[in-house]
Amino acid sequence: MTEDAHIPVLLSETVDHLALWADGVYLDATFGRGGHSRALLGRLGAPGRLYALDRDPQAFAVMQNINDPRFFGIRGAFADMAQLLGAVEVGQVDGVMMDVGVSSPQIDQAERGFSFRNDGPLDMRMDPQAGESAADFIARATVRELAEVIKNYGEERFAFQIATAIVAGRENGPINTTRQLAALVATAVRTREPGQDPATRTFQALRIHVNQELAQLEQGLTAAFGLLKSGGRLAVISFHSLEDRIVKQFIDRKASPSAYEDPRLRRLPVQSVAPTMRKIARVRPGAAELAVNPRARSATLRIAEKV
Repeated sequence: MTEDAHIPVLLSETVDHLALWADGVYLDATFGRGGHSRALLGRLGAPGRLYALDRDPQAFAVMQNINDPRFFGIRGAFADMAQLLGAVEVGQVDGVMMDVGVSSPQIDQAERGFSFRNDGPLDMRMDPQAGESAADFIARATVRELAEVIKNYGEERFAFQIATAIVAGRENGPINTTRQLAALVATAVRTREPGQDPATRTFQALRIHVNQELAQLEQGLTAAFGLLKSGGRLAVISFHSLEDRIVKQFIDRKASPSAYEDPRLRRLPVQSVAPTMRKIARVRPGAAELAVNPRARSATLRIAEKV
């Protein structure tokens, strides 16, 4: 799938709820194939600026094709957004958007190893040049380590059985491809929801673990809040319950009168600690979008404003 064929999720809803100023400074913290960035540029005036981040080298290559003096592409993880923007002398922004998780082009490219639908090397790294691949992890992990990852990040009730099958399977040789792993998982999963492959939850769990996605999301939300100006908006699209729970809880804490981060404030009356964010909206894809892009079915967009 090319960047032109890629369909960005909840596009108009995200751009509308960011309430862009024509001369504002914005950050697309998860560029992907640039669908949201292009839409944001379409709303900005000549004085506006848009910065975009992505740690995927293929996404960074796509950034180079955007020839717009208002656009600035940076390679890096969104958890590091404050440092990355600081390096180009950007201290605060008027809005931040994050479309977290794996992108459709990553899933569709067998050589990236994100999907069991096409056979490929068992990699799963957002940045193939950094960190440990999924194959490396399952080659060294114990049954307990594998089971914890698959249960915690995949919400898989057969986690122990799958972990046991993987460890037994690697006795016959390294597990280096997506099809090898999917076949092993299928032997251990006795039942599955209609239409869902037995390997779905295991692949999700390994991908989240390899890329430290939940920790990155927590760090990214904190960094985004720090970057936002008063009145600036945060828009986050997530695709499964683990991600959405983190986003919801982060916004709830910031929007609650009792949401204090400084332990020294805990001796003060709760009423004296004012909220630092205001909830704007929670949006799910409509029927029209799902008809065009079924992959959007699990997406949730949450928007909040810094106050």
